[in-house]
Amino acid sequence: MLRKLPLYLFLAPTFVFLVAFSYYPAISAVLTSFTSWDSFNPPTFVGLDNYARMLGDEQIQIGARNLVVLTVAHLAIGLTVPLAAAELIFHLKSQRIQYWYRVLFVIPMVVPGVTILMIWRFAYDPQVGLWNQLFRAVGLGLLANDWLGSFTMALPSLIILNFPWIAGLNFLIYLAGLQGIPAEVIDAASVDGATGWTRIRAVDLPLVMAQIKLLLILGIIGQVQQFVNVLILTNGGPGDSTMVPGLVMYQRAFSYGEFGYGTAIGTTIFVVVLVLTYVNLKYVRSSTEYEPTR
Repeated sequence: MLRKLPLYLFLAPTFVFLVAFSYYPAISAVLTSFTSWDSFNPPTFVGLDNYARMLGDEQIQIGARNLVVLTVAHLAIGLTVPLAAAELIFHLKSQRIQYWYRVLFVIPMVVPGVTILMIWRFAYDPQVGLWNQLFRAVGLGLLANDWLGSFTMALPSLIILNFPWIAGLNFLIYLAGLQGIPAEVIDAASVDGATGWTRIRAVDLPLVMAQIKLLLILGIIGQVQQFVNVLILTNGGPGDSTMVPGLVMYQRAFSYGEFGYGTAIGTTIFVVVLVLTYVNLKYVRSSTEYEPTR
């Protein structure tokens, strides 16, 4: 045991930083959620008042509905379009072409996210934005719109963000999953006449179900916590048409100084993510996953 002590000492700084910057803020936020605190005066214990207030907060209710729409839409896009792109590249015969396509799809990942959002904000501009200029150039000026300023178009505009939805982590995970399929399985499927969609449905999809499950979990966690896109592009507007709970949390805490209420919203978001993740891990199971033998 003493011989291994230096190894534990090397790990000690990691645990110190983990406790200081991960566990302590989380525990502190939970405790703060039971108080009324403006960050200047001492916090006042209010019990469950912040959580009871959330139940009647109309802005939270609107944000929850918008969040469901955005989450379902982004999961549908993020689980299908990158898979289709990965399938197309995986079936290319030339390894060199596969490599260059992979590089081209990965390059956008190094661009800062805020930069991409500002580009999309400019593209949505009703006067000089790319989309309206394109519609007017091809004689479809009637389709020009105030994309982020319209009550009916603001939420759909957030959904189609980052079109064509291929470049990114999802694509790489799918491609790695496809490349991990044993060559013997692919050869056997070819001998049996499984080609095209038949092979994708009978061979590829079952064998990349672990990747699909992983991306489903990451997608849910990311979308429930996400509010930066909304903050930069619409700030929840027009009105509350694009408001999400994460943005309500941010505004109440940092704009109105209601840190107790803001942390209550954040704690609720954490519990929702935890429950959804548990349900996914516990009950979403593919035919290629088995219970461990005891």
